Amino acid sequence: MLTVDYGRLGVTAGERLLDLGCGGGRHAFEAARRGALVVAVDAQADEVSQVRDTIGAMVDAGEIKDCGAGAVQGDALRLPFGDGAFDRVIAAEVLEHIPDDSSAMAELSRVLRPGGTMAVTVPRLGPETVNWMLSAQYHDVPGGHVRVYRRSTLLRRLQRTGLRVFSSHHAHALHSPYWWLRCWVGPRREDHVLVRAYHRLLVWDIVKAPRLTRVTERVLNPVLGKSLVVYLRKQS
Repeated sequence: MLTVDYGRLGVTAGERLLDLGCGGGRHAFEAARRGALVVAVDAQADEVSQVRDTIGAMVDAGEIKDCGAGAVQGDALRLPFGDGAFDRVIAAEVLEHIPDDSSAMAELSRVLRPGGTMAVTVPRLGPETVNWMLSAQYHDVPGGHVRVYRRSTLLRRLQRTGLRVFSSHHAHALHSPYWWLRCWVGPRREDHVLVRAYHRLLVWDIVKAPRLTRVTERVLNPVLGKSLVVYLRKQS
C-alpha cells in the first residue's frame, strides 16, 4: 500500500533515493523495483533488520539488482549522509513522531540535492483529530504521534528549509473509518469483531485492488483521506 505517487516525485532508474522512517519498507521496495539506488533508514533496529531480509529475498528472486538497495539504522536529526547525497527523498508518516520536527526537516533538505524532489506524508488534520478525540491511547504511547499538523504549519516549516511545494493530494480514505473504529473500541482491541471484519476488507482491497473500492477511495480521498501528501523541490 503506497502513499506516495512516484510519478509526481519523479523517480527514475539510477537515481539515489532516501526513505526516512522506512518502517516495513514499502516505499523503499517500490523505488528499488523502479531501478532507484535506495537507502532505507529507520530508528528501530528490528525494522531495519526486516527490511534488509526482504531486500535480500528480492535480490535472490531477481526483482531488484544486487547493491541497488540497503537499510541502515539512523537518527532523523543526524543523518549519516553528506550534503546533497540524494536525488529524491521520501518521509512517509514519520514527522508526526519526532518532537523536534523542524530539525528533522532541515536534515532532509540538507541531504537532498538542489533541484531534487521530496515527498512528505503526515496524518491529515481532520481524521487525525477524530482519532485523538476518541482515544488518548491512540497517540499517548512511547513512539506515538506527538502532534497533529495543520497543512499550513507543515508547509511553512518545510519551506523554511529551502523547499518549495509543487503538488499535493490526500490518500487512504478507506483507512480513516478503520482507525476511528479502532479508537472507539480501544486501539489495542485488534480482536474486536468489527475491527477484524474491517481489517479483512482493507487487506482484500490491497491485495485484489477491485475497481469498486479503488474508485470509491479516489472519490472520497479529498474529504476523508487519512494522509496528506506534499511534494517539494529544493531550490537551486
